[in-house]
Amino acid sequence: NKEYKAISGSHILLCEDHPLNQEITKILLEQKGAIIQIAEDGQKGIEAFSQSAPNYYDCILMDIRMPVLDGIEATKAIRMLERNDAKSVPIIAMTADAFAEDVQRCLDAGMDGHIAKPINPAILYDQVSEAIEGLRMQEGAPRS
Repeated sequence: NKEYKAISGSHILLCEDHPLNQEITKILLEQKGAIIQIAEDGQKGIEAFSQSAPNYYDCILMDIRMPVLDGIEATKAIRMLERNDAKSVPIIAMTADAFAEDVQRCLDAGMDGHIAKPINPAILYDQVSEAIEGLRMQEGAPRS
């Protein structure tokens, strides 16, 4: 039984248009101490990230199929922003599209991982925790 300490106190941007998926994911991550901000579509996700302080977000969870702007396009847009953390912030796809080519599309767009829906809490915790730990190792120091 892992403790997922990296998740506690982390700031996570959840880009997800489906209210039930928003709620489930938010509750699961809050149980581990994460601070969650929800964006209902890719465009709002880009805006939330753009308006945040540099290095505020430890991880972005990105649904692929969203209105206005899908997760692939939103990820590409975030990766192209002129700020240091735009390239390094972990972005993890959350999608029911779990075929190898779907996963590859996510990685090609600049995502760091992939979580299949319906969400398995253990996989969610593993992926988010690993992504945040990886980011902190890159930065060379824990934030807390």
